[in-house]
Amino acid sequence: MSSASRRAALPVEHDRRSRILHATFAVLMEHGYAGATMTEIAARARVSKRELYALFGNKQGILAALIAERSALIRAALAPPPVRDRGEFAATLIAFGKTALRELCDPSTTALNRLAAIERERAPEVAHAIDQAGREALRTALIALLAEMQAAGLLRRGDAAFMAGQYFALLFGDLLLRLLLGTTKPPSAKELAARAEAATSALLALHGTASAD
Repeated sequence: MSSASRRAALPVEHDRRSRILHATFAVLMEHGYAGATMTEIAARARVSKRELYALFGNKQGILAALIAERSALIRAALAPPPVRDRGEFAATLIAFGKTALRELCDPSTTALNRLAAIERERAPEVAHAIDQAGREALRTALIALLAEMQAAGLLRRGDAAFMAGQYFALLFGDLLLRLLLGTTKPPSAKELAARAEAATSALLALHGTASAD
């Protein structure tokens, strides 16, 4: 295949992959992981089962791709700019908090978390994959940011992982549980900002250095 032909094929391949991932999400929401079949996914995505297996291998491979795509979006959104002082650190942490809230409180994320809870006995790999792509991706990114701030003298020395846990506790509280139970709605943009600002202020009050004040 020529270079021009390969470039022309890329949009088609992307469209086919996107259709498969959207179809998989819909089938998972309707039938659960155990009840989702490659036959129905292929029919909804308007592709053959042969194409489905060639692209993803099996049902678990499609789920992994679905979660990996979301994880990539989260990681890209959380790539922080260089931070030089307390003001930039606070702004970066607030932006991080708003992104974390927006992504983890999104109805599609809640739906996947609910699926993982339902399927935890029959398909524990579903819960593991969702946790690694969502919560763990956020935690890893935040620990790296906090460690960078410690090296810059903006945070006291200590366990960056413990500080990250404190920040998430301040940021989310019981919000994710209430979303999972369906007893509340996703926060508005104003509420996202207020939560992120409050969590950032509290973390700086707990662990900020004198030079950062």
